[in-house]
Amino acid sequence: MLRVLKNLAFWVVLAIVLGIFVGYTFPQIGIDSKFGIDYFIMILKWMVGPIIFLTIISGIVGLDSLKDLGSIGLKGFIYFEVVSTIALAMGIFASLLLAPGVGMHLDANSFNTSSVEKFSGASKDVGSIWSILANAVPKTPLLPYDDLNTLSGFGFMIGMLKNTLLALSIVITPFIKANTLQVLFMALFLAIVLSFAPKKIKDFFINPIEKAQNWVLKTLSIFMWLSPLAAYCAMAYLIGKFGIESLIGMLSLLGTMLVSCLVFIFVVLGVICYAVKVNIFKFMRFIAKEVLVVFATSSSEVALAPLMKKLESAGIHKGCVGVITPFGYSFNLDCTNIYLSACVIFLAQAFDIELSFSHLLSILLILMVTSKGAVGVTGSGFVVLAGTLGSMHDVIPVVAVTVLLGVDKFMSEMRAVGNLCGNAVACLIVGIWDKKIDRQKFNYAINHPDEFDFEKLKAKA
Repeated sequence: MLRVLKNLAFWVVLAIVLGIFVGYTFPQIGIDSKFGIDYFIMILKWMVGPIIFLTIISGIVGLDSLKDLGSIGLKGFIYFEVVSTIALAMGIFASLLLAPGVGMHLDANSFNTSSVEKFSGASKDVGSIWSILANAVPKTPLLPYDDLNTLSGFGFMIGMLKNTLLALSIVITPFIKANTLQVLFMALFLAIVLSFAPKKIKDFFINPIEKAQNWVLKTLSIFMWLSPLAAYCAMAYLIGKFGIESLIGMLSLLGTMLVSCLVFIFVVLGVICYAVKVNIFKFMRFIAKEVLVVFATSSSEVALAPLMKKLESAGIHKGCVGVITPFGYSFNLDCTNIYLSACVIFLAQAFDIELSFSHLLSILLILMVTSKGAVGVTGSGFVVLAGTLGSMHDVIPVVAVTVLLGVDKFMSEMRAVGNLCGNAVACLIVGIWDKKIDRQKFNYAINHPDEFDFEKLKAKA
């Protein structure tokens, strides 16, 4: 009994149940609980940036050569493209097979376009290479500054100081705002520069970087014990705000999404793991606690650092973990892809719009491009959906995404969990493919998952 009470997963499950009960029975209390999850995710997002930054630098510099980085990156890119395309096709197939929107007979003219204006307006550059590259470069200061070009004389010194603060502000902003793509860009740039440096200079920088990484991970392990409170607040708010009724009203779509994600994880990823002689069920048990925390909070970022530490401790080279896992969170959003393609077909069915085979093919091709627009974009689900519908030349009206506003929060748990599982498997497969894994250590880890809990790993460090 004492062992159960010390288990973080037990308290998370208990908090989820309590949150659902409070949200359903006392909806206002549930809605007022939102601040708890907001602050928890905010703190965790502040820590994700430094962890990614430090892990990528120590991982890449720890590789034998930049050739290894290129090899890992190329294999990761190939894997991401193939598997994310399979996920898109799965979403289309699942919605066609289960037909969640058939019989709803919705009318686009009855919806208020103002509710989706912010999404459709932001969707113009979704998926463009230029948009993704532009988002990768830090350029937004944390605090606004006046125009400094007019300063002269003594004011010039003040101007230099302000310029310095401005530059620091631009560098710090991606960490505060948890802009993973911009953190990745800065970490890659610095890691590649350090890779060309002499060994003495490398050691001078790497030793404090590894110490800082260890300190941040230890701090994170303490905050992770607040995850039951965050789980309660998230569930209480979700049920209190949107109600069980919204779940029932869109049960067919939620069911389609759930079935698609489960099939993807245990069949598609299962087959991929089977091909490299890894049992998907054992691997899912190995990352079960991270999955549970992500499900409770609807944010895959909260488990990013524990997942990276766990995979590294299980025998996957830290260079592979440091590159593939963060990049996967930007470019390998498998269950977000399922969500996007399934919702496009669902909306066509709900609004009685008949789609030909050429339409289905164009949806797949368009989503292969627009789904990449989810990188570093706030409200990416609706932005990408709006961009996809707009690219189809109003075959399905953009205002149709209004239907999803109430239920999207419930689907976010499935997306977050599926993305976490997909990226964990991606890191494993690339590690095996590039021979950056200790198979004996990994096999021991997935057979003894309790010994590799994040809290225990940090206690040993």
